[in-house]
Amino acid sequence: MGQTLSGAEERHKKPMSQFVHLNVHSDYSKGWGVASIEALCRRAKTLQMDRLALTDTNGVYGLIFFVQMAKEVGITPIVGSELSCDGRRAVLLVKNYEGYTHLCHIISARQCHGDFDLIRAISNRRRGLIIFSDDFTLLKALKRDSMENLFVEMSPGYNMSRCHAFSRKSGIPLLATNRVYMAEKKQFRLHRILRAMSLNTKLSRLAETDLCRDYSFLNAQHQMVDQYPHAPEAVKNTLKVAEQTGMNWAFDRLVFPPFEQMGEEEAFQRLYRDTLAGCRRRYGKITHHVKSRVDHEMRIIREKNFAHYFLVVADIARRAKRSCGRGSAAASIVSYALEITHVDPIAHKLFFERFLNPGRMDPPDIDMDFAWDERDAVIDDIFARYGHGHVAMVANHNGFGARSGIREVAKVFGLTDREIGRVTEKIGYGWRLRDMRETLGQHPKMRDITFEKPWDEILDAACRLQGNFNHLSIHCGGVVITPDEIRRYCPVEISNDGRQVLQWEKDSVEDAGLVKIDILGNRSLAVIRDALSMVNENHGCHLEYATLNPVKDPETANVFYKGDTFGVFYFESPATRQVLTKVAAGLAFEEYLGMDHFSLNVVVTSIIRPASNQSIHEWLSRLKGAPWKPPHPLLAPVLNETLGVMVFQEQLSRAAIHLAGFDPAEADMLRKTVSKKHKGKNLRDFHERFVQGARGRGVHDKVIDQVWQMMMGFDGYSFCKPHSASYTLVAYKSAWLRAHYPAEFMAAVISNGGGYYGTFSYVSEARRMGLEILPPHINLSHIKYKGKGRQIRMGLMQLKDLSREVLEAIIYERSKQGPFASLENFLIRSGPHVHHSDVRILIKGGCFDGIAHGVSRAHLVWRTMAFYHRKDEEKVPGLFDAAAPVKPVLPVSESRKPYPKHIMLKHEAEAFGFVLSTHPIALYAHRLKHVQYVRASELSARVGKHVTVIGWPVTGKTVHSREGKPMKFMTFEDLTGTYEAVFFPDVYDRFCSILNVKRPYILGGKVEESFSAISLTVDRVKVLNGVGANLD
Repeated sequence: MGQTLSGAEERHKKPMSQFVHLNVHSDYSKGWGVASIEALCRRAKTLQMDRLALTDTNGVYGLIFFVQMAKEVGITPIVGSELSCDGRRAVLLVKNYEGYTHLCHIISARQCHGDFDLIRAISNRRRGLIIFSDDFTLLKALKRDSMENLFVEMSPGYNMSRCHAFSRKSGIPLLATNRVYMAEKKQFRLHRILRAMSLNTKLSRLAETDLCRDYSFLNAQHQMVDQYPHAPEAVKNTLKVAEQTGMNWAFDRLVFPPFEQMGEEEAFQRLYRDTLAGCRRRYGKITHHVKSRVDHEMRIIREKNFAHYFLVVADIARRAKRSCGRGSAAASIVSYALEITHVDPIAHKLFFERFLNPGRMDPPDIDMDFAWDERDAVIDDIFARYGHGHVAMVANHNGFGARSGIREVAKVFGLTDREIGRVTEKIGYGWRLRDMRETLGQHPKMRDITFEKPWDEILDAACRLQGNFNHLSIHCGGVVITPDEIRRYCPVEISNDGRQVLQWEKDSVEDAGLVKIDILGNRSLAVIRDALSMVNENHGCHLEYATLNPVKDPETANVFYKGDTFGVFYFESPATRQVLTKVAAGLAFEEYLGMDHFSLNVVVTSIIRPASNQSIHEWLSRLKGAPWKPPHPLLAPVLNETLGVMVFQEQLSRAAIHLAGFDPAEADMLRKTVSKKHKGKNLRDFHERFVQGARGRGVHDKVIDQVWQMMMGFDGYSFCKPHSASYTLVAYKSAWLRAHYPAEFMAAVISNGGGYYGTFSYVSEARRMGLEILPPHINLSHIKYKGKGRQIRMGLMQLKDLSREVLEAIIYERSKQGPFASLENFLIRSGPHVHHSDVRILIKGGCFDGIAHGVSRAHLVWRTMAFYHRKDEEKVPGLFDAAAPVKPVLPVSESRKPYPKHIMLKHEAEAFGFVLSTHPIALYAHRLKHVQYVRASELSARVGKHVTVIGWPVTGKTVHSREGKPMKFMTFEDLTGTYEAVFFPDVYDRFCSILNVKRPYILGGKVEESFSAISLTVDRVKVLNGVGANLD
């Protein structure tokens, strides 16, 4: 970061201010501030202020966005923080870069050190900081060192007269502030609610001292001056301090450590040699095309001084047995040669400039996936290699959501958990209250709720709080490494897992010039690892992840051709499986094999995103032969590979280049702006530039608008082609295992927590694949599921109430002393880690059935009770011990009887979380025998007809129609297969209140077909709410 002081000349050109707010808190002052940074900056500009400070409590969470927002509205940002600890408080403002590093150190110490002392911390790091406070003890202590840059803070409503008197007595000059916590006065009510939430109390119990003053908002300059007729010097000092703290925050330098202490040239030569060596391994020989691509990339890497970055990331990748480099980095042949990524960028025509280009100012961004249960070890290794003082995780700034906002606000109004839960349980994921506040009461899910007072206030407050900062968490994988102490660049905190975490989220980290490496956990990599391990063990193979490349394998292709991708990473969602079916419609398998199905599937994974149904339909129609042409001939090179539909992120950038004459850096900045949360003025500027550029090339305004709207379709989540290609390659490895070793594959899927679906859904899919699911066995089960041949043995991990410690103790004892001969043998050998309750769970799950020699589970329970009774009797009673327990009586005639079937099924459900021995629909056979229904496997023969079906809910997704009305897609299964059901808005309105229960459904509707994909458009719904086989 290369901040420098603004020049005096520039300052003198600015209009004279009457007052500058130097103590200002945004919503990043948790529990106090209610205004967003944008609201504060825009309010300051409206009040004709040319400077504004941001001094959030114990942090600079919003610093980067504040600097950017201030620049956008045309005011000078002043950076600082209010430090508070153990009753002490002081506001610190930054004068220069040295002061900024000291502020970061002080904040870090406040957040990380249990023995933090504010006075000592400031005394040790005062240079470059301006300090003001109304804490007289702190001021007197700091005065002993120096009075330079030290002020008595004088604020309306905060003992102004005492502060005035102290200043005169101590000689420490006054400084005027207003302690701003709101942008406008009308936000005071929201401030009260936020304070009650923070203090975990009711609104009625708030004391005046718990709140800011009702005038602690961004007052106009003249109003602030009027507060100080008796102390004009306080206002003068405020203006002087404002002049001294106007830094030019130019983040124009990348911060990254050298690789193995190499210089720039040495690192570049090392990278070049490693890249050429890697290309020889990958391609066999280096062709002219390969060499040209390498040289092109290396020129840019040299120009941008990125060699160290590539070497560090390659070193991280090398230390792991398996990884998947993804994101735009997969477009780089250097990344491919270094085995950071594994997709050939030349063969797949990947656009390198999406990753790096000469005009790009921000650092490259390489995302790397590791097996989800190996990721922490990779991160620990990075911390160990580069030092804890040089490494930190990136933060997430978590805001209030719809559900959490309503819940927390309602609490302070005194509503009960039950009253609150009736509303929050109906709030959907991702609901934007601000967009639906007026119509929330009419939402079909809220039909049975009357929003009486104080719900109007609760919902209004929750609307205004949604998106405001709530708490800090760790980003899913972002790691930052710095060449010197990381606390010089950004304050850090200690996360719950003990790692250092920056106070900035990923956009701020990147914009500040800190280089982020994403180290992410991927369950599919663990699935492939575990499945290959079982295959190697079962079949004597030596298969390895890195060398497995099944793109040309017919059986693997057949998985995608049939849409049989349940469990296959990246391709198992209902929407993706439907599109796969539509792609293959009308094609013989041999025709499909002859196509570039890998590239087709790369498109499939990227084209599915919010509000993309029309794009999907257009692409499929054109794939099947429908005529098309690009909106303008200039776009043909951009859109030909996706048949005129804009699918990949880089197509947005390339469209700006080809149609409007953007250079690669400018086009990439447009792409980033479109995808960012805070677009504002920047996007408007880009639109103007786009229109002018396209007009200059003779493009008609109607076409310009059409293409711009296509580009704006990327404002939600979307993917670049290199990313999708990387994940598609992982998916092909998964599909190969599903095709050739289904038992091992499905066992690994379940063991690693699945993906899109729950465990029971994967068990059902395994059965549909013809696999037998064996119950857990105390001698044959491992912790994880194991597959071999046509069987899968349930792992002990499925016994959901057993701790990991218990599971490991069982496996350790069995491996050490051999199989357990009987229940009694197990009880004697199990040791102190296994308790009575654990054994009961094992019995419920049937783990001892294989060594019970025909004895019922009921009798095993009695034997266990007797065993633990004897153990208790062997204890020597103490003087004050309770009476010895009564020895259980074992009535032989009763205890040898097996449990009734409904009890056995109930025990299964309790032990595993689902019924294993039968499908839950089978339990309702007596309720369904009079229902005339069509099986899932027969729906394709009933297209266009109204039918009745039954189904067990698998998954569902609520979306909104073009008119903004809610509707739902759901997947159901019966004993013969799965099917997709669509609940359009009118039907959803009638039945949404019953679409979340785990019961069999009886659905009526019309069977629809689109490109051979079958779905049911539902018009009737019934849930079997009665008892199935007395299971309950």
